[in-house]
Order: sequence, then C-alpha cells, then structure tokens
Amino acid sequence: VRLVESGGGLVQPGGSLRLSCVASGFSFSGFRMSWYRQAPGKDRELVASIGSAGGITDYAEAVKGRFTISRDNAKNTVYLQMNTLKPEDTAVYYCNFVFLQPYWGQGTQVTVSS
Repeated sequence: VRLVESGGGLVQPGGSLRLSCVASGFSFSGFRMSWYRQAPGKDRELVASIGSAGGITDYAEAVKGRFTISRDNAKNTVYLQMNTLKPEDTAVYYCNFVFLQPYWGQGTQVTVSS
C-alpha cells in the first residue's frame, strides 16, 4: 500500500493550492478516502473525506466553503482543492484510508504566509 501526496507549498493568505494523493497497492475505488492535517504542536485533525464513489463528502467546520475534496477512481487519485487559504491552514497535509488499520502518506507541507 502506498499513498503519495503532492501539491503543497508556500502561498499567501487568500491564495489557493490543489493537493493530490496517488494511491497504489489496494483497490482504491472501494474505499473512502480522507485528508488530515497536523499543525506544529497540535493533534492531527480530519479535514475532509469522500465516499468510494465520490458522492458523499464531509468537511471540518473550519474549511467548509473553502476546501473541496474530489477523486478520480480511474487515476487512483484523491484531490483537495484549497481556496481562500488562511495562516491557520498551515500544516502538513496527509492522505488517509482505513482497512483494518489506518494508512498514511508521507504528507505535504502547506504554509500560508505573507
């Protein structure tokens, strides 16, 4: 099983980024996928999740209306479009799914700063 995130970087407040997570080693289209984030000194928190077919999504209150999770099962990829970024969105963002245990990628750093 492998999850590889990309797309992080440094962006000014109000800017946008699109994160990608390419999955391999399991039947991607059969699993709910999630994005988590962890800021320095804080616990890892759920940001957004999406059902296996992409029809059901959930978001943390802090990102509702600004972030959009989506997936392309043909490409084994889940995305996180992040708009109107705020300094408090600064964190390492992780891709995740659960099958008997949680699986994580290596994370991608997002820094929102002027």
